[in-house]
Amino acid sequence: MKIVKQKWRNLKGELFNQSITNVVEQSIRKEQKAGNQLKICVGSDSQAYKTHIEYATVIVVVREGKGAFMFMRNSKGGKQISIKERMLKEVTMSVEVAYEICNVLDIYKVGLEVHADINTDEKFKSNVALKDAMSYILGMGFEFKAKPYAFASSSCADSVV
Repeated sequence: MKIVKQKWRNLKGELFNQSITNVVEQSIRKEQKAGNQLKICVGSDSQAYKTHIEYATVIVVVREGKGAFMFMRNSKGGKQISIKERMLKEVTMSVEVAYEICNVLDIYKVGLEVHADINTDEKFKSNVALKDAMSYILGMGFEFKAKPYAFASSSCADSVV
């Protein structure tokens, strides 16, 4: 399945022509200079249509006790896939972004969580991917959050998919 990715942007719609690593690093410097304690949460969500699947991946920069802001990127995939495959594709997209920015976060001592839009309640369809997603994220060395604590994917990415 070929995924077509757009450029990273902020909520104002400003597009970034530089790497997301540079964008995140500049934001961290600015926020830490202002005295803010930071945490970064990465998450993805998707919406299936008859002809394609649309994805959104977000990087949420949380200012502890002072709100947050985010960067986002939308993607489009070509074919229908199973719910488990779609959930794991979302997780893969989030892990790829987390891996891309993790060295910068280590330099500036900023915490990182990877959020999965997967329900911990077995009565929901997305739960079929919970164990695989958790193993993958934790195996990559990242902190894992699922619903209802996965706001980056279930709220932020959901609002821009």
